Amino acid sequence: MAITLLENFRAVFYAPFYAAAALGAYRSEGVDVDIKASPDAARTMQTLISGAGDVSWGGPLRLMEAREKRPAREPIVFCEVVGRDPFFLIGRERNTRFRAGDLAGKRLAVTTEVPTPWLCLQQDLRLAGVDPASVVLAPSATMAENAAALRSGQVDVIQVFMPLAQELIESGAGHLWSAAAERGPTAYTSLNTTREFAAAQPDVLRAMSRAMYRTQKWIASHDGAALARAIASYFPDVPQPLLAAAYDRYLAIGLWNTTPVQSRAGLEWLRDAGLAGGHLAQQHQYEQVVDMRFAEEAVRADPPSM
Repeated sequence: MAITLLENFRAVFYAPFYAAAALGAYRSEGVDVDIKASPDAARTMQTLISGAGDVSWGGPLRLMEAREKRPAREPIVFCEVVGRDPFFLIGRERNTRFRAGDLAGKRLAVTTEVPTPWLCLQQDLRLAGVDPASVVLAPSATMAENAAALRSGQVDVIQVFMPLAQELIESGAGHLWSAAAERGPTAYTSLNTTREFAAAQPDVLRAMSRAMYRTQKWIASHDGAALARAIASYFPDVPQPLLAAAYDRYLAIGLWNTTPVQSRAGLEWLRDAGLAGGHLAQQHQYEQVVDMRFAEEAVRADPPSM
């Protein structure tokens, strides 16, 4: 069976998706997966719903937003891959005992390319009793531009993912304040499809869930250097030592799921952040958003690692 898998956008923290392809996991389970770039990360879910792809990867926040528009083809999560938040706060000065209140009055440059990182950070602030409005936000810019602004002293703290965070730490231009993954489960990236496709092609989703589980096992038993080597072709502009160090840090904070089963706690945390931040209007229930039949079946079958 040949299917089209929509790539949300190219990012280092999406490593398991690239590894599944590079290690031949999909092929070994009998699925011919053609990975195609989404025309726009903001429209990946709409592209999937339109039928231009069979499966996509992306954030459950976008999926819940799409569900509120009552599309003709209902989107669902069938396999979780990135179960924690991949972003970091990097500051110009050292801060080894970071607390959310430390951001009050600081010049903070947040991620603006996509909404979820700042949405989640705002929820962290609220839960810590800090008003997000007390944080001084820098003008909207890309993460790369924010990294340059940190180096030049224009901002005090930036919110970035790998490899920018690792590059700043290694160069001494920035210091790790916090890893958002430390908050615990946060539904960040999943494999998504439509209920229509799940009904028509259950064997495909069964095979993809097994393939991802076998890839997850492989990642859990290897270090960052091995992972960096396996998917080097996806990041030709990132030096291998930097990529390996970035992956070692992601492994250390438990960024990636060890099974394909969507975390209920992670999905509900993200949903509540979306409600508090005004991105969602409905209190989506876990059972409405996910279909874990295939992921749970894969875990019971316990296939070997890649």
